[in-house]
Amino acid sequence: MEPDYIVELRRQLRRFVEQKAPRDKRQQWDRTHQWPRELFRELSEMGLCALTVPEEYGGTGRNILAAVAVIEELARAGTFLCGPYIHCAFYGGLNISENGSPQQKAELLPKLARGELLLAYGLSEPDVGGDLKSVKTRARIEGDSVVINGAKRWCTGADWADYIYCLVNSDPTAAKHEALSFILIPSKSPGVSTFPIDHANLRYTASSDVHFDDVRLPLDAVVGGREKWGKGWRMLAGRALDVEKLEISAMTFGIAQAAVEEAWDYAQNRVQFGKPICAHQAIRHKLVIARTRLEACRLMLYHAAHLADAGQACAIESSMAKLFIADTGVEIALACQQIMGAYALSDDHDMARNVRDLLGMPIVGGSSDMQKNNLAAMWKLPA
Repeated sequence: MEPDYIVELRRQLRRFVEQKAPRDKRQQWDRTHQWPRELFRELSEMGLCALTVPEEYGGTGRNILAAVAVIEELARAGTFLCGPYIHCAFYGGLNISENGSPQQKAELLPKLARGELLLAYGLSEPDVGGDLKSVKTRARIEGDSVVINGAKRWCTGADWADYIYCLVNSDPTAAKHEALSFILIPSKSPGVSTFPIDHANLRYTASSDVHFDDVRLPLDAVVGGREKWGKGWRMLAGRALDVEKLEISAMTFGIAQAAVEEAWDYAQNRVQFGKPICAHQAIRHKLVIARTRLEACRLMLYHAAHLADAGQACAIESSMAKLFIADTGVEIALACQQIMGAYALSDDHDMARNVRDLLGMPIVGGSSDMQKNNLAAMWKLPA
């Protein structure tokens, strides 16, 4: 049983999505790779972005369980609202709450709690994917400044985010885990160039290549302040990463839920051979298996979310959730697509978009193979 306040939160969000994000608007946003800024402002006014911000900075107190429920509910209408929410509440609110300096917290968290700032992740590079310790984007200290050179790839939202939360190599002579720092780079800084990349899934926006050419910032742009220089690995591999896996898993679960609901309704209304297709055993079995898998995803997700919300260790549980929900989401997507046949490819339905989005989930936010490697290491399997 969920707490009453989360039940009410879900009710409000479902009504909001039904009224404000009908299918025709979702189709338009998907075609144009855009998300509705005016609707995001309305969501922010509901206090949702404050769920990852401590009360002393204008938030409601960090409530990961509620924030995960928000992502799930918004994702049922696609990524057009849950994507920007993640950029604000998770990339921004959670990371700055966890890792920011006192100055950064005082300056940024109140704005993040109000939904007024959006962050993009600058992690992957043209030659660096899962092996983030090997990033080549370089930052060096010169007097009272930090200077950044390099390039990032798949920097989703870089063209409209206020800041890029950028992982850099800050000491090429040090061991990899001691050579990393995070820099908050204002996206419009001199020397920052953004080049959109078209892609098939998560089309609430384009992703981007971002180049940094002698970008010069004050030292207080180092996440956590000067004393956190060279300590970026602890930020990357800590609690924020565990919760990031939950945020991607919640998005996946919400989309898979929408796919099952659409296929479920379609199967009861589509008549073939004189009866609804849900009366045919082949379709019935697909529906039952999809719904069973969906419920297993729910249990995996919220078990890990409860641990994270309670401040308990959840690295293993969040990795298992990301692995299981991403891979199972693909199985659910393909089954639902088969149930709907050719109609699953039609713009009259959401299925084509949901399948596209779910097919990418074993890749984004830490691939399924990386989760397997991580779990094997955490379970101390000999290499």
